Amino acid sequence: MRKSRRAAIALLPITALALAACSSGGGDEGASGSTDFTTEASGTLNAWGFENADDVGTSRLDYAAEQLSDVEVELDATAFDAQKFTTRLASGDVPDVVQMDRRYVTTYAAQDLIMPLDACYSAHDVDPDEQYYPSVVDDVRYGDQVWAVPQFYQPPAIILNKRVMDAAGVTADQIDTSQPDVLVAAIETMYAESGGVPTTLGLDPQATGQGGLWILGQGGQLTDAEGRPTLDDPSNVAGIELLKQITDAQGGFAKVKSFTDSFDTFGDNNQYVTDQVGAQVNAQWYPNVLGAYVGQIEIEAVPFRDQDGEPFSVASGTAFVIPAGAQNKDAACAWMLNLTSQDAWMAAGEARADTIASDGGINTGLFTGSPAADQAIREQYVTETGDAGFDQVISTFYDVVDYGKTFGSSPAGQDIQNELNNAITAALLGDKTPEEALADAQTAAQRAYDNVTGG
Repeated sequence: MRKSRRAAIALLPITALALAACSSGGGDEGASGSTDFTTEASGTLNAWGFENADDVGTSRLDYAAEQLSDVEVELDATAFDAQKFTTRLASGDVPDVVQMDRRYVTTYAAQDLIMPLDACYSAHDVDPDEQYYPSVVDDVRYGDQVWAVPQFYQPPAIILNKRVMDAAGVTADQIDTSQPDVLVAAIETMYAESGGVPTTLGLDPQATGQGGLWILGQGGQLTDAEGRPTLDDPSNVAGIELLKQITDAQGGFAKVKSFTDSFDTFGDNNQYVTDQVGAQVNAQWYPNVLGAYVGQIEIEAVPFRDQDGEPFSVASGTAFVIPAGAQNKDAACAWMLNLTSQDAWMAAGEARADTIASDGGINTGLFTGSPAADQAIREQYVTETGDAGFDQVISTFYDVVDYGKTFGSSPAGQDIQNELNNAITAALLGDKTPEEALADAQTAAQRAYDNVTGG
């Protein structure tokens, strides 16, 4: 997607908030019980999601409405908010379906606040393991059940600024995250500063925004098989140490962060137009932004690589859940599955193509969370742009999508993410050693996990 996915939702700690709603989540259809579904979809459906829906969202809403003519959807199109969610459940104002970041799903599943959906999928003859990329469905699997209907998977890769690289004599094969010495040397060659202030970064690693990518790519793990946090696992140190090498080679994390915060990321003076980066880790949606600047930029892309040199990606995106106590769960189930069906995604692909034909731009495809839909949209709507570098960028993101891994499904998922970012920040600033920072993060994440699961 494009602009509707640019604004990050403020991620708040949710465990304490969710606990307040546990006893009044509505009914007994939660993690410890089973839920039956039928294919009978009618009546009023109270849905919460689709904030600032773009052409991809509205086309799918229209498609689902056509398929479910006996369902009247009342849509609260505001941003998901954890406190609002649990407050609504506690007060009995329970939506039938809610859209949220996938990191929240397991937290609510562990507290009986949402329904397991295996029977929902079965009723409609949908196999989630065939419908979605494995990493995407694993994001919402907990206790051998699937708790959400996922959508979107926008893999990260490294977008290269060929002007900066060529001027410095750096080649694409040197931007290799599996070869730290080669990578850091290339970064140092491209890095420039004025008066001690960075003017060009060799690589913006997105150290906190993509922290999990670096940790997992270097062989770390954020959770165990049961979803317990493992932030203090010794294997997590390597990713932080590599990030520290990268930021130290460019004036230190404080200077790097201050410089990247000043980027006009979505504007005419973005970091590729102004040559403020030689390379940057970016999710798949960012080429949509850069498409407006073809002719002003020279870009290519390389995969992020794991410690063994293989392409590596991590899943991220949103999902639909049915809260415990929902009054119209059958309509909710049918609506969610229609919104994420092959036909719905093809309608979205057509709508996106029409928008581009009308407004201009480049069709970089849609990354839906469903491999069949991704491939069909690519074949029908993604054509050569006339810019070889941009075509190579689009192709790279399609190449890496098959290498995705889950961040790990955990009842403390959002807390783990927040504490990991805290640990990375403390270590890169030099306030703590990586081991100390990860130990402190583990203590906080474990506390959150115990609060949710009762220890």
